[in-house]
This record gives sequence, C-alpha cells and structure tokens, in this order.
Amino acid sequence: MRILVVEDDAVLAAALTRALQQAAYAVDLVEDGAQAEGALAAGDYDLVLLDLALPRLDGLEVLKRLRARGSHVPVLVLTARDTLQDRVAGLDLGADDYLTKPFDLPEFEARVRALLRRANYTAGTSLTHGKLRFDSAGRRLFWEDRPIDLSMRELAVIELLLSRQGRVVSKEQMLDHLFGWGEGAGSNAIEVYVHRVRRKLEPFGIDIRTVRGMGYLLERRGE
Repeated sequence: MRILVVEDDAVLAAALTRALQQAAYAVDLVEDGAQAEGALAAGDYDLVLLDLALPRLDGLEVLKRLRARGSHVPVLVLTARDTLQDRVAGLDLGADDYLTKPFDLPEFEARVRALLRRANYTAGTSLTHGKLRFDSAGRRLFWEDRPIDLSMRELAVIELLLSRQGRVVSKEQMLDHLFGWGEGAGSNAIEVYVHRVRRKLEPFGIDIRTVRGMGYLLERRGE
C-alpha cells in the first residue's frame, strides 16, 4: 500500500515516514501544498496524511481540490489547529479522520490501520486465488484456513499479484507498490522478494511465473 505524507515539520515527517516504512508501507513525502497537489495529480495512493498549515498552499485547499477531482482516497488530517471550527471545516471538506498534534505514535498507527481497513471493507476485504486467500483488513495470507508466514514486504508482493491476477505485474509496478520515492530500492530487491514469496508458495502448488522482459504472473501449477 502507498501512503502520501504531507508535512513540513522535518522531524515529525521523518518519524512518521520511518514508522510507516517499518510497517512495510510505501511512503512518499512532500513538504508543501503545491508539491502535494502535484503528487496527488500524478499518483494513486491508498491513504493521505495531510497537515493543514502548509507553505505555498493551505492543507484545506489541497483537500478541497482533491475531493473536487472526485477522489475518494482516505485522508487523515494531522494538525496543530485544534479548534472545533477547524475540525468541522476539515471534515466538511472531506477529511476521513482528524488527529491533533502533538499525538502519540501508537494512536497515529491505529488511526492509519483503521482508515485502511475501512477502505478495504468498502472495496472487499479478501483477495483469493483458488484456496489462497489474502485478508486485506488483517494483512495476512492463508491457504484455506492455514496461515502462511510472510514478512510485511512479502505480503505486499502477494497482495499486488492477487489484485492483478491474470495480468502481468512489471517490476516497475512492484517498486511503486513496495517502496516510496526516497528508499532507493532497485529491481534486484524485487527479485529477492519475489523469490522468497515463490519459495513459500511452492508447497501449495502456486507459482509466480517470470514473463521475460515484462514481469511476473501469479498462476496455479499446471495452468
């Protein structure tokens, strides 16, 4: 899953980015409202974390323009503006949740999980491929009712393959899904994660086929 962090406080932005990356989310970070506009126009995100007091373009204006374009991406507002009027304004413009600074990291992480779960319930909570099932809300993979132990990055790989089953997933798409702008990962990292997932799925007759020059395709053995 890919998250956009819009925060001009460098210390807070670094802490939030680090926490999200440790949970295996791909994170893009921008520092002002104009950069946020560009990022939201150019990319698809599963969640936006939006400060309000931003340079160049106010966070409420960013939110207003986002919803005017018809985007339904969940938005968690992070701000020092704690008046009732500010909270109402943000929610009326389409924010999904509101967290006032300063806040504790565990509460922040819980709000992020709740918003992503809510979005997944709207879209459907499970991705399946035969007896293979990925629980989007709980972020776990099962063969029938038997859990398969995968790391967070490995789960991100199988989530993407399942969401696009029947279609080839390129390395570039995987890089975009697994890593943020500043993480500096390359195609070798993708090959490592795909190899690990492939090895763990082999006992269940599930293959990740390499399509030369194109990417990867999830299929059942014998297809």
